[in-house]
Amino acid sequence: MVVKALILRAPGINRDADAAAACELAGAEADQVHVNRLAEGDAHMRDYGFAIIPGGFSYGDHLGAGKLLAVDLMHRLGEQLAAFVADGRPVLGICNGFQVLVKTGLLPGWESPSIQRHVTLAENTSRQFECRWVSLAADPSSRCVFTTGIDRFIETPVAHGEGRVAVDSDATLERLRTQGQVALRYASTSGGAVAYPANPNGSIDHIAGLCNPQGNVLGLMPHPENAIQMRQHPRWTRERWRKEGDGLMLFRNAVRYATNL
Repeated sequence: MVVKALILRAPGINRDADAAAACELAGAEADQVHVNRLAEGDAHMRDYGFAIIPGGFSYGDHLGAGKLLAVDLMHRLGEQLAAFVADGRPVLGICNGFQVLVKTGLLPGWESPSIQRHVTLAENTSRQFECRWVSLAADPSSRCVFTTGIDRFIETPVAHGEGRVAVDSDATLERLRTQGQVALRYASTSGGAVAYPANPNGSIDHIAGLCNPQGNVLGLMPHPENAIQMRQHPRWTRERWRKEGDGLMLFRNAVRYATNL
């Protein structure tokens, strides 16, 4: 049975076609569906096995990056979204989608954000928009279904001005670590210290991606959907061993996981 992937569309989202292409290369059937269609009942999340909130600038980032789309989702689709996550179906939030997941409270997934927000995505330490390729390392202790079996560095681009993972306390960071919620970190392939620009935004503990305690919801700032073909990589002519982009591994893992649910 082919997994159906829901690619959420909303005003300002601009990476939906890229996310759909990644899902199709990974073996899924991708539908790009506007949030209004879901809210009005023309489509329903229960008909999908995998959901993606793509990158972009949802609602122009008015009132904060991802804030308005997060409010829209929780107000109009809260029950559908909660049921989808509770069923264990994979949810991926990329860049602006990561910001949305944090503001809905689905990440870190501990409690309602109206009570207390333990994690946020703040302005880059450089105070400028960062657009570059970075190396990522999957944490082997993570429960994340998207990073299962990834035991080497993966390379993807980033493109954001507000992607610095920040926490409210040392206790929160320790909880994220011990519960296996740190899925991806910025890394140095040379083995040296990880500093700017390897960590493009100054994220604490070099965190690039977080998952919920169950591991089926992942938010990350890098763009795996823009690293699915070898020719997207800046060194593809020199590294002919690359047969596909590294980012495709995340989508393949999600589709495989959804197939087995």
